[in-house]
Amino acid sequence: MLWPARGAWYAGSASGRRCAPALPALVDGDAVMPLFGYPPAVNVSQACRLSIRAFDFEAKVEREIEVEDLRAERDAGHFVWVDADVTDRKSAREFLSSLGLADAEVIQGALGGAPTVHQVRFDDYLYLVLAGCRLEDGTMQLERLDVVVGDGYMLSFHTGSVQFLEALLKEYHADFVLYAKSPSFLMYELWDHLTDNWVAAHAALSSQVSRLQEKLIHRFDDSVFGRVAELNSDLLELRKILVPAREVLSELASRRSPFISDETSPFLANMAGTVARIVQDLNVDRDILSDSVALYMSMISYRTNRVMTRLTVVSVVFLPLMFLCGVYGMNFRVLPETTWKFGYLFFWILALTITGGLIALLRRASRP
Repeated sequence: MLWPARGAWYAGSASGRRCAPALPALVDGDAVMPLFGYPPAVNVSQACRLSIRAFDFEAKVEREIEVEDLRAERDAGHFVWVDADVTDRKSAREFLSSLGLADAEVIQGALGGAPTVHQVRFDDYLYLVLAGCRLEDGTMQLERLDVVVGDGYMLSFHTGSVQFLEALLKEYHADFVLYAKSPSFLMYELWDHLTDNWVAAHAALSSQVSRLQEKLIHRFDDSVFGRVAELNSDLLELRKILVPAREVLSELASRRSPFISDETSPFLANMAGTVARIVQDLNVDRDILSDSVALYMSMISYRTNRVMTRLTVVSVVFLPLMFLCGVYGMNFRVLPETTWKFGYLFFWILALTITGGLIALLRRASRP
């Protein structure tokens, strides 16, 4: 778990811990004054595409609201989820900072950060960085989602579509009606869909490993080395995400937090176990890939040795024959064998005898 320096991310109170003030928002068309604090007004439509949902967990009611309804929903005790698809980083940074739901330094660092998984605990909110996977044309792309969970709200922001978040938005409503009892439900759904995304990504990569292994065994193609390198890189990228994700899930499941209920913790622990198994399977897939490449190279070496063996046999057989041809091809006037009546026949008998003897010796030598 990463802990920020107090001088860098904590500010606002004498103790050095940040506490969000509760000041209302002022709305004038697309220009929104801050919910908390007094940054300059920002054009929301230019900064990001907003999706805001209010949840009443007791009445099992959820609905989409506008940004100007945020204060009323919070005053009514409803949980609010603000999702922002960033279109302009500079404007989005100003707008998200103006909400006062997270420190400006957190938002600034998040917009433009690399996909990874980690968490930072503050006194008044929990900050998560999540990374999902999207497979396109057999290549894995990482997608980053930043999440801030506080008292009565959750803020998520990202650049472009995020596959596991889209799946969550499509599927969470039925479970909300049946099972939701507290805002921890959204935390569970978020991690559950993210874990499913990792499982699906691993299954796709594992399938590619199997197909590549079969191709390495049955087909001789130098282009396969490039594909092996790409697939090995994808496996490593997924592993780099899952290893810290396992630690974050274990931390969330074992350490008490006002933003995660006791009922949710066991489910997060189960997800940590699932992630640990995926990491083990990734290591197995990498071993399979390495063994397949080693087998492929051994097959190439074996085939090369077979060819060299054949060439050696041919060379051994024809070397004495080439010697005889060289001897009798010399332009000396006195070559006794050339005047023999059966000299030509003698040459062929000698050549066939040498050839047959060498072949017999080579066959005997090749036997175990």
